[in-house]
Amino acid sequence: MTPTVGDLLSTMVRRCPVTFKPFRIFVVGIGFFSLCFLMTSFGGRFSAKRPGDSPFTVRAEVLGGQESRGALRKISDTLEVIMKRMDALSKLGNATDNHRLEELSSALDRIQPVGLVERIQAIAQNMSDMAVRVEQILQRSIATNRAKDGAFGQCEIPKDPRYPDCTSKMDWMRARWTSDPCYAFYGVDGSDCSFLIYLSEVEWFCPPLVWRNQTTTPTLKPLARKQAVFQSDIGALLEQVGTGKESLSFMKRRIRRLAAQWASAARRLDEKLRNRWRDKKKILVHIGFLTEESGDVFSPKVLKGGPLGEMVQWADIVTALHVLGHNVKISVSLKELHGFLGVPPGRGSCPLTGALPFDLIYTDYHGLQQMKQHMGLSLRKHKCHIRVIDTFGTEPAYNHEEYATLHGYRTNWGYWNLHGQQYMTMFPHTPDNSFMGFVAEELNETERLYIQRNKVNNMAVVYGKDASMWKVSKDKEKFLAVLNRYMEIHGTVYYETQRPPEVPAFVKNHGLLPQQELQQLLRKAKVFIGFGFPYEGPAPLEAIANGCIFLQPKFNPARSSLNNEFFRGKPTSRKVSSQHPYAEQYIGKPHVITIDFNNSAEFDAAIHDIMKINVEPFLPYEYTCEGMLERVHAYIQNQDFCSPEVPFPPVNSSEALLERFFIREPNSRILSWASSIISFPSWPPLTALRLLTSLQGQSCVEACQSKGLTCEPAFYRFINIKEAFKALGFQCEVVESEMNHLFPAFSTEHGECSLQVDPLLFSCAGSSAKHQRLCPCRDHRDGQVALCKECL
Repeated sequence: MTPTVGDLLSTMVRRCPVTFKPFRIFVVGIGFFSLCFLMTSFGGRFSAKRPGDSPFTVRAEVLGGQESRGALRKISDTLEVIMKRMDALSKLGNATDNHRLEELSSALDRIQPVGLVERIQAIAQNMSDMAVRVEQILQRSIATNRAKDGAFGQCEIPKDPRYPDCTSKMDWMRARWTSDPCYAFYGVDGSDCSFLIYLSEVEWFCPPLVWRNQTTTPTLKPLARKQAVFQSDIGALLEQVGTGKESLSFMKRRIRRLAAQWASAARRLDEKLRNRWRDKKKILVHIGFLTEESGDVFSPKVLKGGPLGEMVQWADIVTALHVLGHNVKISVSLKELHGFLGVPPGRGSCPLTGALPFDLIYTDYHGLQQMKQHMGLSLRKHKCHIRVIDTFGTEPAYNHEEYATLHGYRTNWGYWNLHGQQYMTMFPHTPDNSFMGFVAEELNETERLYIQRNKVNNMAVVYGKDASMWKVSKDKEKFLAVLNRYMEIHGTVYYETQRPPEVPAFVKNHGLLPQQELQQLLRKAKVFIGFGFPYEGPAPLEAIANGCIFLQPKFNPARSSLNNEFFRGKPTSRKVSSQHPYAEQYIGKPHVITIDFNNSAEFDAAIHDIMKINVEPFLPYEYTCEGMLERVHAYIQNQDFCSPEVPFPPVNSSEALLERFFIREPNSRILSWASSIISFPSWPPLTALRLLTSLQGQSCVEACQSKGLTCEPAFYRFINIKEAFKALGFQCEVVESEMNHLFPAFSTEHGECSLQVDPLLFSCAGSSAKHQRLCPCRDHRDGQVALCKECL
């Protein structure tokens, strides 16, 4: 039997004399280089699918024909000549030192070593030429097989208008199927039949093949529904979080510290829901920013004053999902992601090996990019199951890839064409997204009493753990000097022993404190003061919850992606009016005081006022454990971006009927939904809808807030009809439909009523000086802006 190339190479290595290692390496190197060249020339057509095959064995079925076997025999013969030369050298290993030198001289005379190098080079060139010849044989063989396939009529490209891309995908596979090993994993071997089978059964670009005995695509039976049950034991969750990173250790410490509060909150919510059925979901949490592949710049800085807000939020998310009773898996590496999803081996061009094994996937932008690289077409198929944790929010104009590209909204983030509410934010600043949030620790009565007794009226703590936040400018010098006249200033700035931080001498720096020690400091302090950065973090809420007044700077002009380096490139045009807009707008005085720090008189007056007032610890309900459980429960049980929406308006609806959908509220220009006339499936329920118009130059976010309401993008499809304009009193000279994130809207200049073409562009954000926008608003629960009064 003719030896395989792998067998010959192995024999070459064994026969090379140990004494002459340089020569041995040289010969084997030349041989291996030639083999690699040959394999490359074959274009990836080596296979080792059979148990007995070596990775270097060339399959006769692939090469085909007597001519290819002859070419391989020549390669084997050439390598055999090299091995015979080595046999003579291998005998030298058993000789004495003197005799070995004599035999070496004799052997070298016989084989003419100078010529040997040239011969090996010639052999390599011959092998290169043979590789070209074998490639030609391959092409003829494949062409012959295609002709045979066509003769039987099985592997002709089907002409089916329901699969318009089948032909182009076949052409792509013929040219590129060797570009990713995943195609071979699914059985692709270079023949048209294998291409068609793959494109019809693994992907979905070609119709099912009748001769495969599956006239219809097999459908999986839906699994039996299981009921979610609240659980307070966190042991299994802590095991899921894992070890090996300081960020994970931080998250586990937080989960343990808050375990009792989560358990108590779960009992209260269970009573509120009155044992209502809750579907138990299989949920994957992939924390992309903590993977090594994304760089993970956060973990090394956990103990050095680095940002912790994201880890706080992720710890609370996984805890909420676990306590609600869902089956949660956690991934912080690509290896874990591959294993959980069933990613085939290769470079990520192919779909998953089976159905998506999860109902929901929570990830971040880093994780979303990783899934795009490794899930192939499956991401497009399953992206409705994804929820993206997105601190600063993503507006629809940035999310819509085509629109963003055409109208200047394209950034390094965004453009994923997700439903806007699949993005989940840290604060409720972007109604187009869902508000996920986090939790701050609640105080019991004993802790409240301690604060009441131990507050120090002239003590301030500065918000900023990193020394860079303390770089003193003239503005900071002014207000720190004013503050120092009235108060003792404390800091929690990280520093290394040999390099103390550059903070003013009158600041008492405690260094980076563990969470419990930081809380003790906040419970004594009267004021928690912000320098203007970081933006929208969790620390101000924790300070307010511990009885501090948060004093923060007002930004004039407001900061955004248009004028601020930090926000530049983020997929939002939101204007940030202060360091913490949520604290300013949703909490406010006396717990939050927002002033112009550049105005010395205003700053001085604010300090005087703070010295005179006392405040109780305060925590908004939506940032308690119960508030977060309530909100996440409602999202999981009601948000569905996978099922097709029931068309609206209903077919054959008359214009008169559509006009009756909206009724005007007494003594108001606001319209509500006439639920007595028509009931339509929706979440939030349509009974919460309040329709109004914005002023020119006003966004729907602002218009709804001005009436004490919240903009609700899920209602846009119900007001995107010309009858809504008529109900609001607009006279439409022209009705047009267009892709524009400001529509539906009315142009006062031309009397045009403009409707929205693409539902992905329904947006609460955005304004125009030329348009009055139609705004779908809703009410909300006390302390829970994410949910309407009837949403639970």
